[in-house]
Amino acid sequence: MNTTEKQKLSVLIITFNEERYIKSLLEDVDFADEIIVVDSYSTDSTIKIVQSFPNVTLIEKKFVDYTSQRNFAIDQAKNDWILFIDADERLTPELKTEIISTIHNKDAVSAYLVYRIFMFKNSKLRFSGWQTDKIFRLFNKTYCRYTEDRMVHEKLIVNGKIGILKNKIIHFSYTSYQEYKLKMYKYGILKANEKVKKGQKPVRILLIFHPLYTFLYQYLIRLGFLDGINGIIICYLNAYSIYIRYKEFFRLTSSKI
Repeated sequence: MNTTEKQKLSVLIITFNEERYIKSLLEDVDFADEIIVVDSYSTDSTIKIVQSFPNVTLIEKKFVDYTSQRNFAIDQAKNDWILFIDADERLTPELKTEIISTIHNKDAVSAYLVYRIFMFKNSKLRFSGWQTDKIFRLFNKTYCRYTEDRMVHEKLIVNGKIGILKNKIIHFSYTSYQEYKLKMYKYGILKANEKVKKGQKPVRILLIFHPLYTFLYQYLIRLGFLDGINGIIICYLNAYSIYIRYKEFFRLTSSKI
């Protein structure tokens, strides 16, 4: 991937009812050569806010699952270098500088993982499994595509070398108990449908064992107890999502719990 040409960056964002975050994010990524928002027909002020930015392209597309929405967004980008960012994520000035220098580096690799700082309301969650959280956010679309066998917690398939950026993204994922619980519920439903799509068979014992294991692993092994009450809440809600996954999986396969 050696090149001396000036590289341009496309920022991609998928949204649904993100009026709380989208204005700050669009201001945050104004250094990009192209910004595309793929919205799933938001019912709040998201669309109005996006349209107030003349340098942002808005595309509306019905949501099916996260993977298809992300791959669709990639196909709309004019540039090879993609920064895929969620509405509740923020870039530090140091990370912006690193991104720009990285894509202009003649030895740049195909994709870069970025570590994330998980924010529980206004405080940093230090443990509970999030201390090593990293995700693909910067990549060259020529060599990358999201695998279609996942509907949520998307997996990027990378053809080539993988790097890791030094600076971290700030992830404002948790703003309230009910909002995060709803998010975990939706993830659980999508993961259940993913299992059905793959033709998997339900195993009754996993309905109890897997959520319990998830809570104990994150709370004890991944040191969630060091996050105090916040750790209990996050570990419980992550286990709750696993429970919803299997409950819905049994319902979809017409099995009695």
